[in-house]
Amino acid sequence: MGSVRETDADGYRSLLFSIAYGMTGSVGDAEDIVQDAFLGLTRARQAGTTVENLKAYLTTSVTRLGINYLSSARVRRETYVGDWLPEPVVISADRPGPAEHAELSDSLSMAFLVLLEALSPVERAVFVLREVFGYGYPEVARLTGRSEPNCRQIFARARKRIAPAGQVADIAAPPARRAESEELARKFFAAAEGGDMDALLDMLAPDVVFQGDGGGKARALAKSITEARPIAQLLVGGLRRVGKLGAFLKAARVNGRPGGVIHDADGRVASVIELDIADGRIRAIRAVSNPDKLDHLGPVSDIGRLRER
Repeated sequence: MGSVRETDADGYRSLLFSIAYGMTGSVGDAEDIVQDAFLGLTRARQAGTTVENLKAYLTTSVTRLGINYLSSARVRRETYVGDWLPEPVVISADRPGPAEHAELSDSLSMAFLVLLEALSPVERAVFVLREVFGYGYPEVARLTGRSEPNCRQIFARARKRIAPAGQVADIAAPPARRAESEELARKFFAAAEGGDMDALLDMLAPDVVFQGDGGGKARALAKSITEARPIAQLLVGGLRRVGKLGAFLKAARVNGRPGGVIHDADGRVASVIELDIADGRIRAIRAVSNPDKLDHLGPVSDIGRLRER
């Protein structure tokens, strides 16, 4: 048989991308994994293999490619400079991203993906399939190539390992609460750009955390900040500095959460910010400025880039 028909492929791209992204935390690598899965299917068909269940074939391929990816990525993560955050999935209000990005599960927040970094490749695959996508144990066993009892043990072990670090999986907010969060984000960014410290402090939770990921290639914090006032001062100072260079911030949804994208005067992406909101307060702010993690969003700015030595 010939290549995979586009009509066959399109119906599964959103699911396949979401699984691959949940396993890797990388937009580019997730897209590559999905493409490799389709290429593998094409080769199998050309070799005369009959694929009766296209969805099962592709999800199995993506899962196992993801496990292989994680096995090779672990060394790179261990030598990463500064805090590691996933590549952001950004859905702009005026220019939505690809369909597979727009339909990404709201459960794959940055906080959740960071928690998953503590798991082994197989643990992460089992946990993502079961916890995020709701696959039953028989399906998880088929997708990962493990036995069903083994998958149950792996899931229980994985859940136990990461549960103490926080809520295991974020639940997508209902429309009304989402609207409230987006309004809070709008007010927060307006206060930050306007230098209104009192308003900022009123919107920040007492135990708020700020994390920045520059990957050693862009300006970012050496370590997380956990006090509201220093975080407010950092935001005001940072936005004031880039504002003088003509930069501006546009609201967006980042990994299913309220956030924003900072663009330079030429419209190039400089940084992506995700806000974690609960009980009417901002409990965490995560900013990605590593240019390697932004190039899937378009041209990347050099206003925050560190000079190479």
